[in-house]
Order: sequence, then structure tokens, then C-alpha cells
Amino acid sequence: MMTTTKSEPMLDQGGKSIVALMTALMAAIFAFQLNASMLSPALTTMRIELNTTDAQIGLTQTVFFTSCAVFSLFLPRLGDLIGRRKVLLGILTLTAVGCAISALSVNVTMLMIGRVVQGVAGPIVPMTLIMLHHKVTEDARYARLMAILTSVNGGIGGVDAILGGWLAGTFGFRSVFWVMVGVAVLAIIMVFAWSEESTASETPKMDWAGVIFLAAAFLAAYLAINEIQKLADANWVLVIVEIVIAAVLFVVFWNVENRQQHPMVTTHYLKQRRTWGLLLTTLLTMTGVFAIMNGIVPALAQDSEFGTGMSASVVSFATLTPYALVGLAFGPVAGILASRFGYRMVLRGGLIASVVFVLFGIYLCKVPSIWALVVLSVALGISYAGTANIMLNGLGIVLSPEDNPGYLPGLNSGAFNLGAGLSYAVLYAAQKALTASSGATAGYIAAMVAGLILLALAFCSSLLIPKPAQHQ
Repeated sequence: MMTTTKSEPMLDQGGKSIVALMTALMAAIFAFQLNASMLSPALTTMRIELNTTDAQIGLTQTVFFTSCAVFSLFLPRLGDLIGRRKVLLGILTLTAVGCAISALSVNVTMLMIGRVVQGVAGPIVPMTLIMLHHKVTEDARYARLMAILTSVNGGIGGVDAILGGWLAGTFGFRSVFWVMVGVAVLAIIMVFAWSEESTASETPKMDWAGVIFLAAAFLAAYLAINEIQKLADANWVLVIVEIVIAAVLFVVFWNVENRQQHPMVTTHYLKQRRTWGLLLTTLLTMTGVFAIMNGIVPALAQDSEFGTGMSASVVSFATLTPYALVGLAFGPVAGILASRFGYRMVLRGGLIASVVFVLFGIYLCKVPSIWALVVLSVALGISYAGTANIMLNGLGIVLSPEDNPGYLPGLNSGAFNLGAGLSYAVLYAAQKALTASSGATAGYIAAMVAGLILLALAFCSSLLIPKPAQHQ
């Protein structure tokens, strides 16, 4: 069970300071989440209004998430050194600027520039969790509050996507970005007024050399995964070159860190189970489940011959909306469970449940029905979005050392992003291979089986994660 290791300092009467801080941090997470999910239903409108192609609009989404991944690697560490409140305010300001650039876009190139700038919002969730952990030092209480914040990260109950579609259809895609600007500005005001500055126990200069080589290695790996997702249309020579470049750059990064007096991440920490055990679990979990709910299940729902034949306009109400709503609602429950039984036990329970529910997904592929789609969406909303995802984020905070609290949340965020990309590559490859030889139903089943195997491996790797107090 989780134990209390520190006494809670006196707060404002009634805990008002924590309420205000939670409100400010939640606003910051809203600002990020709208950037990530609000545009999905507006992509067609963006293509029409900017007179471009689906491929170009899709690329604007790719550059946004790539930018998110790269900024997530080092901004939490920068916050440790120069002030987390200062860095978060800078992130929110740049996010608002990026949204304004996107809203004013006259062509797709300007839109891409705006989306790259918006990508600075990528590390907002780990930044807010680190700031909360500095304020709330009692383990059980932190677990509960952390879960409330993180539960929003799976989507604001689907309302964000629905609102984005309505705004784009009624006022044009630019209105979506202006709403994002408004939320970011509101978050800036709240964070400025209701949060306190904090840093790590040690604040040497930032290791920019380490940042450059790690970010370049990650970017090369991310680009390789994006190319792999094209499957038969992928340029495999390019993939091999990018993977080799990523490996070489990571070796250079490792050597740079060994020579630095104050490295971004000491190689001693990289060798510990709290680092590679958590990152491996996050990567396998995301690879196993992300494309199931965001690709395979919606495709099955819309398949008129081998699925339920739902229209694109209503499919989200049977798949993504229940998934997001239940994940949002169950997050605080997962936090309460973590405060009693510990992050690792709750994580493993969520992973086991996810394996069971993906087994149900195999049944769904054989006997598709709308009720089964809803059941699967609700079940995975509880087990992954409302449990496993939250515990993985929480472990990134509580396993971090006091002298470098930002490195593990940053790397963990990178693992989430890599896993999301790999999920489409691996699960779609399994689907396509079996579809070609045995038909569409076998293809859907193959994707589910691949996800099930990866989730089972994620459970096994979770057994390697040490207790937060052990840090081995």
C-alpha cells in the first residue's frame, strides 16, 4: 500500500490555495487538450477553406504532434532549472501565439508554422503534475489530485471534438483557433495569479548540447515511425536511414551526457529500472491500445459489409465519446485507488482489464453490433484512459529524483508519443497482412490480437517498475 512519507504543510484555510492551483493547472491542461483534439472534426473544413489537399492538412497534424513530442523532452527539465511557473507561462504564451498564427493563416504553409509553434504545449501535462507535486507532498492526496488533472488528458469528455466540429461548420475553421487563443489567455491569467514558483533542489545551467542530440535522435526515430505508417507506400530505404541516424545520435547523446558536469539526464539514471522500466511499459501500452480505439474500432463501426455500417457523422457517439467520458469520470476513482493500493498495483489492474476487454474486441470483430462497440469503448475508457494512462503519468512524477524531477516525465511523454505512432504502424500492418490473405474480419481480429499481445507484454514490463521509494 502507498504510505505517507512527508507531512503536509499548512495551506490556506479550507485548502483554498490547492483549489485555486488545481483550477489554474486544469485550465492549462484544457489549453493543451483543445490544441490536440478540437481540430479533428474541422480538418475537412480547413482543407476547403485553404484550398489544399487532405494530405497537406494531415501533415499539419503530424508536425503539431511531432513538435509536441520534441518540446516535451526538455521543457520540464528547463522548468526545474529556471522556474516551472515561468516556463509554463512561456509555454501558454507561445501556444496562444501559435493559435493566432493558425487562425490568421492564408495558406497551408502559414498554418504549419502556427501548428509547430502550438506544439510547445506538448509538455503542459507533465509540467502541471510536477508543479502539483511540489505543492502537495502527501502521497495519498497527491495521487487523488493528480488523477483529476490527468483524466482530462484523454479528451474533455468528447465535448472538445463536438464543439470543434460545430464551430468549424458554423463560423469556419479559424473560429476554432480563436477559441483556443481565448482558453490559453485565460490559463495564463490563472497560472499567473494562482500558482507559485518552484525549482529543483539543484539548479545548474541547462545542458543544451544534451537537449540538441536527444531531440534530434528522437525526431529521427519519430520520422521513421511516421514513414512506417504508410506501410506498402513507405520508403523503406528512408526508414532504415532514419533509424540509423536515430541510433547514432543517441550514442552521441549518451557520450555527451557522460562528459557533462551537469547533464540533462545522467546516464546513471538512464540505467535504472525506474527509467527504462517505466518507459518500456508506457511504450508497449500505447502501442497496444492507441490505434485500437482511434483507428480500428471506428473503422469497424463504419464498415458497411463487415462492421456495423455507422455513418461518419455519428460513429464517435458510439466509440470515442463514451471512451473519453468514462475515462474522464473514472480518473478520480483511479486516483483514490492509487492512494490506497499504490500506483503500480492500480496500473497492473488496468493493464489486465485492458487485455480482457481487447479479448472482447475479438468477439466484436466476429459479431459486430452497436451495443458491443459501446461496451468496448466504455470498458477501455475505464481500463486504459481512466486507469493505466493516469498511473503511467503519475509514476513519471513520483519515480523522479529530487535533483532532476523533470527528466522522467519528459522522457515518458516522448514514450507516449512514440507509442501512439508505433500503434498505427504495428496494428495496421497486422490488419493489412491478414486482410489480404483471409478477409476483412480476419484483418480486424489480427489487429486486436496484436494489441492484446503488446498489452500483455506491457503488463510483464510493469513488473520491472520499482516502488517509488526504491528507485532502483
